[in-house]
Amino acid sequence: MSDETPAGATAHITIAQAQAALDRAAGPRSVPLFRHGTLLVKYYAPRGEDVQKPHAQDEAYVVAQGTGTFFDGSSRRAFAAGDLLFAAAGVPHRFEDFSDDFGVWVLFYGPEGGEPA
Repeated sequence: MSDETPAGATAHITIAQAQAALDRAAGPRSVPLFRHGTLLVKYYAPRGEDVQKPHAQDEAYVVAQGTGTFFDGSSRRAFAAGDLLFAAAGVPHRFEDFSDDFGVWVLFYGPEGGEPA
């Protein structure tokens, strides 16, 4: 996590602001936007293929735009804008067959290794 990631008690970030930050970032199509305690909010918009690996924290995704398929390590489910997806810490997962405009809000939170169920 970057020390430059904004932090605070409140936040309002639009999709347009998230996409602009993503366009300015070099490298992977993921950009940190806000943090508070263990919560880290990113915007993620892969192109072509999602090559992410399992993460150390639990994560929730809110689909901001686009459609596709979410693979959760054992099954595949179609998703669309407005859907909520969850992946526990350490669980393999990825987005597949997603549209060109696909983008998600990613919320990482909790301790490394995830929270108990």
